[in-house]
Amino acid sequence: METLDRTPLHGLHLDLGAKMVGFAGYDMPVQYRLGVLKEHLHTRAAAGLFDVSHMGQVILDGAAPEQLALALETLVPVDVAGLKEGRQRYALFTNDAGGIEDDLMIANRGDHLFLVVNAACKGADIARLRAGLEPQGVTVRPLTDRALLALQGPEAEAVLARLNPAVRDMRFMDVATVDLLGAECWMSRSGYTGEDGFEISVPEAAAADLARALLEAPEVEPIGLGARDSLRLEAGLCLYGHDIDSTTSPAEAGLGWAIQKLRRTGGTREGGFPGADRILTELAQGAQRRRVGLRPEGRAPMREGVTLYAEAEGGAALGQVTSGGFGPSTGTPIAMGYVDAAYSTPGTMVYGELRGKRLPVEVVVMPFVTQTYKR
Repeated sequence: METLDRTPLHGLHLDLGAKMVGFAGYDMPVQYRLGVLKEHLHTRAAAGLFDVSHMGQVILDGAAPEQLALALETLVPVDVAGLKEGRQRYALFTNDAGGIEDDLMIANRGDHLFLVVNAACKGADIARLRAGLEPQGVTVRPLTDRALLALQGPEAEAVLARLNPAVRDMRFMDVATVDLLGAECWMSRSGYTGEDGFEISVPEAAAADLARALLEAPEVEPIGLGARDSLRLEAGLCLYGHDIDSTTSPAEAGLGWAIQKLRRTGGTREGGFPGADRILTELAQGAQRRRVGLRPEGRAPMREGVTLYAEAEGGAALGQVTSGGFGPSTGTPIAMGYVDAAYSTPGTMVYGELRGKRLPVEVVVMPFVTQTYKR
């Protein structure tokens, strides 16, 4: 049997009656006593607390800030040098074929950069960072003594402000060092639900006390991986290994917005990252397939792996569902996936094959719910 790692909050999850499952090598809570549906709706209405300590936290330092930024730009297609202190940016690790090796967050914390990478990819990501950056004089320091919490939902600010009113001044994608119950916390105003919220890196020794204090607030419930997945799907956000992977390009995935003009063709720092030839060509000319929102007719959800066709009968496949389920907030089945570019216009009808029968699916704009980030 696989030996699963545990986050610093493992004991708390058990105390809260969580149902635990293996995920990315960790024993993680998939749901608590409320159940996935109620956890999802509670996060949209009030505030949900997520343990995301399985994610990788990495510091890049050992060089001047500009050198750190330009070195990292050799691995990611985004503008790191233009990222202001106290701000965070979404980024992608790409490979030589133009595919996505992982998506991540980069924060400028003054004399160093702070990265958060996906749990399933963190070993490969750290190896990639060391191979690419250490020859350029950058020190790569994975953090193993900090937990990571996410407090998401419309009441998240009010709850955290009781512990430190300074959080009210933060805007979407701001980062700051904030004292919470005497612990030095590195916070960003961001998250993975489409709601306003915060991600909080906290010293491991203080993590359980902070989590328990947040859960004492009447607005807050613990939320597991089940609702985390349905929340991010409604928000139209990609899950690595499902909606994006090493064969998927940023243009295909609809993530071109993350690549600033100065890294594109004709920009002042054009290219210089893995897969630039393919990625820049697709950004300029369009990709042959595209990630789209999908709304199946009827009540039957279409989940990952469902094949999509142009016609109700016959013809070749034109794409596939990569994430799908029932949207608790929308009250309907929702999905996302890839289709040939010719079928990617919102309003186009395609057909998903479910249990041997093709059912109609409409291509729609994402996200499925209104995002409520505090800008």
